[in-house]
Amino acid sequence: MDFFLDTGIISEIEQAAKWGFVDGVTTNPSLIAQTGRSQKDVITDICKIIDGPISAEVISTEREAMIKEGAALAELHDNVVIKLPLTEDGISACKWFSDNDIRTNVTLCFSANQALLAAKNGATYISPFLGRLDDVGQDGMQLIHEIRAIYDNYGFTTQVLAASIRHSIHVKDCALAGADVATMPLKVMKQLFKHPLTDIGLNQFLADHAKSNK
Repeated sequence: MDFFLDTGIISEIEQAAKWGFVDGVTTNPSLIAQTGRSQKDVITDICKIIDGPISAEVISTEREAMIKEGAALAELHDNVVIKLPLTEDGISACKWFSDNDIRTNVTLCFSANQALLAAKNGATYISPFLGRLDDVGQDGMQLIHEIRAIYDNYGFTTQVLAASIRHSIHVKDCALAGADVATMPLKVMKQLFKHPLTDIGLNQFLADHAKSNK
C-alpha cells in the first residue's frame, strides 16, 4: 500500500520525505488555504520534494471550467494528478482527462455506486472518505471493502485511495481491506511509528548499556 501525505505545508512534507516511505501528496482547497499561498506555488514546491503523484484540486464546479483549470494544473509538473469532485460535472470532466492521458483523483466519494462511476470514466484514483462517514454513524471501512470487491469483480484499474483517515487503526484496516493508497495527515503518519513496548524496550537497552559502560 502506498502512503500519501495529506497536507499543503512544505515543512511537513520535508520532514516526512526524510523517512523514505512517502509515495505522494494530496492537497485540497482547505489545506492550500492554510498555507496563505497560491495553489500553483505550493504544488510547484511539493513537486520539488516528492517524486510521486501530487493531487491538485480544481475549484471550478462546471465541466468546461474544470477542464481548463485542470489542464493548467497538469502543466505544472508530470507528477500532478487532477483532483475532481464526485459530481456530474466532475465525472464528465474525469472522462475528458482520462481520454487525454491526464491522471485524476476523484474525491468526496461516499458510496460504492459513486466509486463505480469514477472507475467507468477512467479515474486514476477514487478517494472514499472514511472518517467523515464514521462521523455520521456509517461504517467507512465497509465502503473500502465494497469498492475493492467491485473493482476486482470487473478488473477496473482505478486505485482505491483511502482518505479522511483519522488514526493509525484506519491505516491498518485499510491495508487489510486491500486499499491501494492511504493518504493521511502528518500526525497520523507519526502514529505508525509508535508502540509503548518499543519505547520501553529502547529505554531498557539504553539503561543497560549505560550501566555496562560505567
